[in-house]
Amino acid sequence: MSEQDDGIITSTAPFSNGEDTAPAAGMISQYVKDLSFENPNAPAIYQTPGAPAIDVQFNIGANQVGEDVHEITLRIEVRAESEGTVAFLVDLSFAGLFGLRNIPEEHIQPFLLGEAPRLLFPFARRVLADAVRDGGFPPLMLEPIDFGALYLQQAAQQQGNVGVTGNA
Repeated sequence: MSEQDDGIITSTAPFSNGEDTAPAAGMISQYVKDLSFENPNAPAIYQTPGAPAIDVQFNIGANQVGEDVHEITLRIEVRAESEGTVAFLVDLSFAGLFGLRNIPEEHIQPFLLGEAPRLLFPFARRVLADAVRDGGFPPLMLEPIDFGALYLQQAAQQQGNVGVTGNA
């Protein structure tokens, strides 16, 4: 299919040399990069009545590991305390390799820090729940997280900070 408009020929057909220029993003693999579970006050902690207070922290890291290949690491740290005593500590780094081809530069970071963690989260959540259950506690089922909205919120904050810094 070609159209000619003012002497310019445009085509929606693939290039004759077979080059694929369509944008593509996909997960190549996913894996546990690091997992630590600590139960420092066992067996006494199992005698403590009531559910522990749980603090969950997230961190997302992106690293280019090859041409068009990026590693995204979703780090989840959990600290559970009951009556001032640590019940358990979990530190999970769950990673995935993502291949990106023909993606415009302005869309790479939003994908890596918004969409890629969203794809990894259900699997990291299962690993975390299993580790807590295997440690003798009820499985910890984290609520889904909107990583895309968090990315947009942080990007807006950074732009606001840049504006404030530029005016100071």
